[in-house]
Amino acid sequence: MSRGRVFSGATFGRRISVMEEWVPYSRRPGWSDVTPVAQDDGPNPVVSIAYSDAFKETMDYFRALYFADERSPRSLELTTEAISMNPGNYTIWHFRRLIVDALHADLLGEMDLVERIALKNSKNYQIWHHRRWAAEKLGPESAEKELQFTRKILALDAKNYHAWSHRQWALQSLGGWEDELAYCCELLDDDVFNNSAWNQRYFVISKSPLLGGLEAMRDSEVSYTCDAIASNPENESPWRYLRGLYKGHIDLLVNDRRISDTCLQVLKNNGPCVMALSLVLDLLCYGLQPCEELAMVIRRLGSDVDLPSGGTSLAALVCSILEAVDPMRSSYWAWRRGNLPS
Repeated sequence: MSRGRVFSGATFGRRISVMEEWVPYSRRPGWSDVTPVAQDDGPNPVVSIAYSDAFKETMDYFRALYFADERSPRSLELTTEAISMNPGNYTIWHFRRLIVDALHADLLGEMDLVERIALKNSKNYQIWHHRRWAAEKLGPESAEKELQFTRKILALDAKNYHAWSHRQWALQSLGGWEDELAYCCELLDDDVFNNSAWNQRYFVISKSPLLGGLEAMRDSEVSYTCDAIASNPENESPWRYLRGLYKGHIDLLVNDRRISDTCLQVLKNNGPCVMALSLVLDLLCYGLQPCEELAMVIRRLGSDVDLPSGGTSLAALVCSILEAVDPMRSSYWAWRRGNLPS
């Protein structure tokens, strides 16, 4: 075999193919003192895995350095190559962190390595753990870098759980809250059905040290959410968000006229919307005294469906409508009807 290109951190991420010659470690300068350690599959492996020669030799040399606990530049280079072949191997990542610590290696380089992998495999648990480890060491100076990194991943997959979890950790641990609510608005303007963005919005208004907390933000958030509901009444996310804004304050939920008015307008304009009816039911159970128009709209909706026999209260009527229009949960609504507060 002719001498080919030695794989290094600078070329990370490129797949080794039959068109690209790979240099065995046994032929590389500076590796002659290493005795590779073969993988031990036992005397009679049930199903032997057909590893490529490159992968097999790389891992054999990795095991040799790992068992010797050699924390050297060549060990760091080897882990780069091993990770490129299998970025899900947590042992390689763990050993790499030990090496980076021992060598005081460039942590920004580690972040760049993670980013290159994430652009191709953003749901790899190991890269997110490694990224957080590096960011923790860099401290608040890495806050903006982490927010930009997660923004880039979320642009590819707006509901990537790993990216959202990392972003929330970065905000709480490193800072960078200043533009986060605006970022949530941007995402929801792009896709109001993005439940992850709604979740992040709630996280921001309840956790940000700059906004004053949920109570300070409630009024403006209710207005924002009611507008979102009016635009897309079948979108469940803002309905859930609206309830969350009154968490622990049922009395405020019942007494805020904007809530019942929003339900009224949706039911008038869109018919028996399950989310609106569900919220009305809860409001009635919590003690809402509905306006005459809301009661009239509910009775009109009740006249349009075949209703089972049952109670005559407005809440019972709402349950019966829900039984008819939400067949997947009809048993639940029947149970609710049978357990209404007296």
